[in-house]
Amino acid sequence: MSETEPISKAEARAQAQRARILAAAKKCFVKHGFHAASMASIAETAQMSPGLIYRYFESKSEIILAIIEQQLELARAEIAKLDGSYDLPLEIWKSAAAPTCENRMNPILFLEMSSEASRDPKIAAAVRSSDLILRADFCDWLSRSPEQGGLGIPEPRNKAVGFLIQCILEGLRVRMVREPDMDLAVMKDALLTFLPRILSPETEES
Repeated sequence: MSETEPISKAEARAQAQRARILAAAKKCFVKHGFHAASMASIAETAQMSPGLIYRYFESKSEIILAIIEQQLELARAEIAKLDGSYDLPLEIWKSAAAPTCENRMNPILFLEMSSEASRDPKIAAAVRSSDLILRADFCDWLSRSPEQGGLGIPEPRNKAVGFLIQCILEGLRVRMVREPDMDLAVMKDALLTFLPRILSPETEES
């Protein structure tokens, strides 16, 4: 028997309802945009009453904050699985090539939330905090030795590499929205050609 106290049926149901609302909200934000998507449309997509939505979230801003927290947890879990054999350039390409994967931030949703962060201080703070936490986790992995499951990129270079990778990932999300018919083969070639140089434990001599 696990030492962790099992959650009650009521708590499990509440978690399931929140997850259902967040999934519906993400669909609505992607389809209609944050401001055009109403709580009523989210309720309709979730197939529940608006009143039930308000039991869990007082506003759309609260829903966005919950989405940020959810995505942070998923991303941290993915980083925790990384090891030295992880082909990062290829995985970045796969992430960009399959933007609708459940565990990854949809590019359109990413832009909607980034835009709202420019207007809502609470969302801006949550986005910034999430970005810094993920970068710190990723930089920690970069700096671990291959024996410890990392790439052995020493400090402070690991921080520069972590920052650059974060920028590349975010840039690809924007590019996929602006150029939906992008040649994925060209993107793959670019990532597989240049990223291994950046990820090398040793800097190349000029």
